[in-house]
Amino acid sequence: MITGLILAGVFLLVSIVYTIQIVEKSNLEKARKRADLSDRCRRCADLSDGLPGQMMTPALKLLLTRLELNLSERLQPLDKSNDKLSARIQTLRSEAAKGEAIQVSNPPRQILTEAQAKESRFMLEDLHAQIVRAAKEGLLKQTEAKHWVQDIQRMLAILHIEYFAGLGRLALQQNQPQRARLAFERGIQHIRRQPAPAAYQAQLKQLEALLEHSNALVLNHERPKADEPSELAEGMKAFDDEDLWKKKNVY
Repeated sequence: MITGLILAGVFLLVSIVYTIQIVEKSNLEKARKRADLSDRCRRCADLSDGLPGQMMTPALKLLLTRLELNLSERLQPLDKSNDKLSARIQTLRSEAAKGEAIQVSNPPRQILTEAQAKESRFMLEDLHAQIVRAAKEGLLKQTEAKHWVQDIQRMLAILHIEYFAGLGRLALQQNQPQRARLAFERGIQHIRRQPAPAAYQAQLKQLEALLEHSNALVLNHERPKADEPSELAEGMKAFDDEDLWKKKNVY
């Protein structure tokens, strides 16, 4: 009987430990899932509000709204006491119901520095990651995800083109035509390296016109002015009219 009680006690103890482990594992999994969903919701919101206006469209705004809504609804059972989340879900549902009429208020942003270009590039890379993961989880159809991946590649190309164009214009304002020429040349090269450069013909023509203008400024800067004294001109003044043959030899 004593042996039976001991065995029963051991079994009970093992059962309690096992149950505690199961509960702890479940809590850890819920915490991990809650943190992951919260992070993805935050990223979708940041992208929706933070992407430059020249990259944001009603279709993209609607996509990010629907993704955040889906993630928020999955998060709600894991964070039932979060009133802010409940209010956010109501807002997202209202915005998603507008469809393509959803409002886009993102202001356009000039890309003039390397830091600005990197910030926008990181946002596009994050957008790419969110779309790929949504497709893996079945939130997006593969054809739709492929369309958005291609559009992100287009936006990345536009980002670099705008960066080089902005650098060139800034250099022109600072009276640095050599730097401007280099920036415009890099922008043109970037367009020609694209898989479908025909999609960027408007930007290419604009950069080519700016490059031509920069080249003209560079030549004008490098050409000595007529009234500027030069060593050759001063030397020529020293010759008499009777020494014409010397001038011919100099030339």
